[in-house]
Amino acid sequence: MNTPEGQAADQGFPPLLVASRALGWFVNPRGSVSERKLREAVSGKVVLVTGASYGIGEATARRLASAGATVLVVARSREKLESLCAEIRERGGNAYAYPTDLSDLDSVDALAAQVLERHGYVDVIVNNAGKSIRRSIELSYQRFHDFQRTIDVNYLGPVKLLLAVLPSMRKRGQGHIVNVSTVGVRVPPAPYWAAYQASKSAFDVFLRTVAVEAAADGVTTTSVYMVLVHTRMSAPTPVFRYVPGLTPEEAAGLVCKAIVDRPKVISPWWAGAAEAGFALTRRPWEVATGFLARRTRDTKAAVSSTQAERTEKPAATVSKRGGPGSDR
Repeated sequence: MNTPEGQAADQGFPPLLVASRALGWFVNPRGSVSERKLREAVSGKVVLVTGASYGIGEATARRLASAGATVLVVARSREKLESLCAEIRERGGNAYAYPTDLSDLDSVDALAAQVLERHGYVDVIVNNAGKSIRRSIELSYQRFHDFQRTIDVNYLGPVKLLLAVLPSMRKRGQGHIVNVSTVGVRVPPAPYWAAYQASKSAFDVFLRTVAVEAAADGVTTTSVYMVLVHTRMSAPTPVFRYVPGLTPEEAAGLVCKAIVDRPKVISPWWAGAAEAGFALTRRPWEVATGFLARRTRDTKAAVSSTQAERTEKPAATVSKRGGPGSDR
């Protein structure tokens, strides 16, 4: 892992890291496309990438721009986006920065209006921005804003953007939507991830429903059910450094494969078996995960932030809805 995020994931107990990497080769989805095929698919195309300031989004934007796409990068950090665009242009690429907070629906409206006015249309949307929260339900009783944050960034913001851009795709009879989802949508629910998994599941079902209607107008979709990707979004959970995962560049390769090949789904080979198995073993699985939940803990960050907010006045927590999210 040659990125700072990958280097952070490398810190830990070496034997466990070696075992994790070996297992990762077996369980993680693999696949990318040649630069030639990618260039044929995206050269001259307008591609919008959300969550492009870090991680998967940044790596995807770099690769698409190097293949000749006009890349529209979206994230909250203006400085980071402008730096990324400057670097892309120095290498001969074409990129435009659109600083936007997806949890602010008025800002999403403004983003869509600016993009359509400036570029006329979008050929491909990569819905990648995400907000991840790992916190037990016990520590969530007074943190309704956690659920507001995740539903805004992971569901309502992307829906608002797609509703604005989809009409031009259907009118032109072409377009592709790539949703960077999580394998957690396909496998049985895991403790501590209620806010995150619910919001990601919501957009997954929304997009699969839209796909049925938009297909007749030449608009296609791909759902990429990512396994763990070692980015700053996963960093707050220390145990993840020992879990088999992908680098941002490897994950970006899957996104590029989705754009070129346009399959309905990209997912780990074992996810389908897990879905089917859960249907037959739901009760044992719930018992097992409940047992595990009682023997694991919230992260120190989750505990400390909850304790800090319990000392605040109830009215102060209302302003948390627009708080920082985590771009992938």
